Amino acid sequence: MNNIKIGSILIGIPGQQLGGAERDVLRNPAVGGVVLFSRNIDTPEQVIKLVKSIRDLRSPSLLIAVDQEGGPVQRLQQGFTRLPPLSTLGTLFETDPGGALKLAYRHGWLMASEVLSVGIDLSFAPVLDLDRGSRVIGARAFHADYKVVTTLASEYVAGMHAAGMSSCGKHFPGHGSVMADSHTDEVFDYRTLEQIRDSDLQPFIRLARSLDAVMMAHVCYPGLDERPAAYSKAWLQDLLRGELDFGGTVFSDDLDMQAACSAGIMHERVWSALDAGCDAVLICDPGSAAEYLDSLPESLPHSGDCLTRLYGRSATGYQQLREQADWRKWRDKLENRLS
Repeated sequence: MNNIKIGSILIGIPGQQLGGAERDVLRNPAVGGVVLFSRNIDTPEQVIKLVKSIRDLRSPSLLIAVDQEGGPVQRLQQGFTRLPPLSTLGTLFETDPGGALKLAYRHGWLMASEVLSVGIDLSFAPVLDLDRGSRVIGARAFHADYKVVTTLASEYVAGMHAAGMSSCGKHFPGHGSVMADSHTDEVFDYRTLEQIRDSDLQPFIRLARSLDAVMMAHVCYPGLDERPAAYSKAWLQDLLRGELDFGGTVFSDDLDMQAACSAGIMHERVWSALDAGCDAVLICDPGSAAEYLDSLPESLPHSGDCLTRLYGRSATGYQQLREQADWRKWRDKLENRLS
């Protein structure tokens, strides 16, 4: 095992086990972590083996992350709780605020407990975007009202922390009020900074001291900067780090997304994001990541403790968790919200 520092790039891998080529890519000093997708996941037992094989490659270990929001975005499915979308909690809040807050805490706790139980460190959650017309956000958001989003997300984050998982609010400074999908389109939000500050930015402002990490939106907000937020020092350094005094880890969203292409080729995208102030960047397409790392013309900065401080902090294994009465109770309550 190589005793080297980990880098600042999180990458995707192609399959459900590591081959020789994937092992070589993951040993690249520029790599700091792995993002798992549905293509990498079958049974809990298979995920546990895959995670162990990734961890055994490096010391310190690579950070292993996944998107396990519930509803339309849930990578871990077979053998895991079917989590309702966050919008279910917002709907409940309108008639039963107390019940919604309790369920938000348990949604965060149960999601995090299950992800940690198979060895994965981090789920990129919660979504802090507002449900205001975006076709890519929609039911992934708690609510259209930033006060409801903030209240529910605070409980959700507390549940994650109780399980032993760090939190990652996304997508800063807010993706919910523009219809276009940054996976497939360039996205522009032409509102003024004050209009954004008074709405979409509010959950991030109010939760800045509770969040351990933030993921940037690939959205352009010309009211402050013509560049997408992940490439913008104005958003990252002046506002997020400066005005909000955010001290956690900052991730870019996937640099393979169409809205990230404005910075140029992959090398230019990576450096634009790191130069703007991102601590780590995501390249989720395995072919794109391998090609980029193979042709890397110069070394990238190490991530320092920005990634290692996000390691999961739970010792409860998959089978142990399923034997807990609390887990069974809240699994049933959350799955009943889907019916």
